[in-house]
Amino acid sequence: MEYLLFILYLILFAWLVTKVRFFKKTGLSPSQIIILLLVKIMAGIFYGWIGTYYGGLAQMYDTWNYHSLSIHEYNLLFKDPASYLANLFHNPYDNGLNNFFSSSNSYWNDLKSNVFIKLLSVFNIFTFGNYYVNVILYSFLTLFGPIALFRVMSDAFPEKRTTVLLFTFIIPSFLFWTSGLGKEGLLFAGIGMLIYSVYFGLKERKCGIIRIINIIICTLIILTFRNFVLVLLIPAVLVWIIANRRPEKAKLIFSVAYLFFAIIFFSARYLSPSLDFPKAVVNKQKEFLQIVGASSVPITELEPTVKSYIVNTPQAISLSTLRPYMGDVKHILSLAAALEISAILIIFVLFLFFRKNGIENKAFLLFCLFLSFSILLSIGYSQSNLGAIVRYRSIILPLFVIPFAALTDWNRITNIIKKYIYK
Repeated sequence: MEYLLFILYLILFAWLVTKVRFFKKTGLSPSQIIILLLVKIMAGIFYGWIGTYYGGLAQMYDTWNYHSLSIHEYNLLFKDPASYLANLFHNPYDNGLNNFFSSSNSYWNDLKSNVFIKLLSVFNIFTFGNYYVNVILYSFLTLFGPIALFRVMSDAFPEKRTTVLLFTFIIPSFLFWTSGLGKEGLLFAGIGMLIYSVYFGLKERKCGIIRIINIIICTLIILTFRNFVLVLLIPAVLVWIIANRRPEKAKLIFSVAYLFFAIIFFSARYLSPSLDFPKAVVNKQKEFLQIVGASSVPITELEPTVKSYIVNTPQAISLSTLRPYMGDVKHILSLAAALEISAILIIFVLFLFFRKNGIENKAFLLFCLFLSFSILLSIGYSQSNLGAIVRYRSIILPLFVIPFAALTDWNRITNIIKKYIYK
């Protein structure tokens, strides 16, 4: 019965994905769109399988724990509908709604898991609590994020549609973490759709009610599932909008704006103790350091001073952009992550040596780079667990890998390789 249910839903959503206007406007054929959905479903199934057979080794218990809790919520819906509807707003902590950025004893920290579990409980109504059928529904829902990014990037790089398509869907950690039953898929759906709305709003110089509603919804999604990303995303979008009006000075605008943000970051505490952002990051790091995992590595701890942040910047960059090294490999996921980083570094080197001009919207490119770097820095400053780092950074890899790949002269590289082969 479970296999039959899976097949029926697979056929249903393979048909449905070809009827959604947002997907059809990609210019991809129905068969290509179906293949993209199937790729996400297979990645989601693999995610669940890893959680079952390698959960302890790779620390992948969360996905099945969410599923188990969603079954409880599903049963609660029929036993006590009032509690089902109300428990999402219950705060079990004495500190009210404080500790907005805290990783423990915080309503806001619990909210992302509670919302996700509630969503899965809704899926269970239609799937009778089948994990792998839920993967199909989730893959369809989260496909909006990558498709939104593809539509943006293919418009920014119109002659590189194939390259954009490949690098939107073949980055291993991005595909893995945004396809499995975890929070990253919904988070990136929010990020992708928000970028899509702003990009085409700026291009068409209009922002209708539908786009405004979409931006509000996406903002709430990002706020719910990873609030620190929203804190970094909003300034980046605002600078992007300003730079878009003066594209010839886009580099200067972004550089000055981010210098200003850095000054505000360190000096706002003198206006109010509640705005002590350096201390908030230090506290975040301490909270994560208390969570010792198999992939945790020793680090130099931050202090809430300008000097400490400067001294720790190389460590933060190394943690978030270069690790895990091959020496850090302990299981199949860390091996995949190490190989992925090596491949991305190769792409970056090729970009440096075989770079070519190919984008008119420089403000958008700078938005992608500055946002990506700021998120990577924030991850490196606060995290010491390599597994968590790989998961956290997965959602922003396409934002800089796709531009690097699209602005690389692959034909020139191919010709050079052919000369050496047939020499």
